[in-house]
Amino acid sequence: MNAPVSPAAEAARATPAGPPPARRSRRRWLLRLLPLVVLAGAVLGGGWYWQVGRFLAETDDAYVQGDIVVLSPRIEAEVAEVLIADNQRVKAGEVLIRLDDRDARLQRDQAAAALAEAEAAVTTARETLAQLAAQVDASQAQIEQAAAERQSALAERERAESEQRRTAALAGSGWSSRQSAEQALAGQRKAEAALRAADASRHAAEAELLVRQRAVPVQRAQLAQAEARREQARAALGLAENTLSYTELRAPFDGIAGNRAARLGQHVRPGQQLIAVSPLPETLYVTANFKETQLAGMRPGQPVELAVDALSGHALHGHVDSFAPATGSQFSLLPPENATGNFTKIVQRVPVKLVLEPGQDPALLARLRPGLSVVAEVDMRADPHAPRGLFSAAAATLGLK
Repeated sequence: MNAPVSPAAEAARATPAGPPPARRSRRRWLLRLLPLVVLAGAVLGGGWYWQVGRFLAETDDAYVQGDIVVLSPRIEAEVAEVLIADNQRVKAGEVLIRLDDRDARLQRDQAAAALAEAEAAVTTARETLAQLAAQVDASQAQIEQAAAERQSALAERERAESEQRRTAALAGSGWSSRQSAEQALAGQRKAEAALRAADASRHAAEAELLVRQRAVPVQRAQLAQAEARREQARAALGLAENTLSYTELRAPFDGIAGNRAARLGQHVRPGQQLIAVSPLPETLYVTANFKETQLAGMRPGQPVELAVDALSGHALHGHVDSFAPATGSQFSLLPPENATGNFTKIVQRVPVKLVLEPGQDPALLARLRPGLSVVAEVDMRADPHAPRGLFSAAAATLGLK
């Protein structure tokens, strides 16, 4: 037997289930607007890609780089002083590590003494050569004097011979005494002896001049040898001074010291890595490895937006500086040889150097370190200052801005 049903329940059961008419109307409008919204979004997205997106080349294969220098000793010695700590700022020319320089100083002093001795030998050789030159001049003067004396003796002999002949003739005629004749003969013989003495003096002076002239080239050769020894000693002193300078490891540029491996008293050898100097953050740059398919429109000078992972939420600005002369694979230890075996084409990457723009936030630049990961985006548009946003690019396209 069925239970009795109230009139209200019968009315509710008779009414069909479904949303109210107003809700159904809104849903129909939404269904009609949805294709328009999708179409508008597609138009905006396509327009942005056509105007902006296709000109943006992005890669996450990019890293902060810096010209890091690793300092090594050039001599074998013990570490005498370590003057800096890890991660300390240093200035160009500042002494970072000092090695034991006692042996180097002794070698320098020995080379300096050898140079002084060589210079003294050069001075002595020059003075000897000058003395020889003076002696040559003196010998030539003696020859000229001997020649003058010979002329005088020759004239005296001729006078004495004339006197002797005249006196002998007068003595034979009885007009002169025998004593006068003997005196004239003695004067003649004396003049002949003086002539012979003048000839002997001239021959001696000529012989002495010849000896001294032959000694001049020898002395000049000795002077050249002494000068060569002096230059050799000077070079040895320069090497010794260089060796002494090698006992101090100095910073090659302003930067930050790191990777300090030197310890006080440590015995080090040439080539051993003791410390590294990294450039200052404001001098760092970014190396981005773009695919070869992204390089068609890329040129030096184009602006770049850099998102450094360590600077989350902050972007840096730079520009394209230069391109590597070859792909990265060509600089690897074992470059690929595609002319052998099976071939599978792989898109190559080219390192591109990106330089930071000046005038950016120093606090952000100070946080940069070589090796940090970067996402680089190059704007290759003809007008890189044009709007880049979705709506701003659409507005610029429609002429609203």
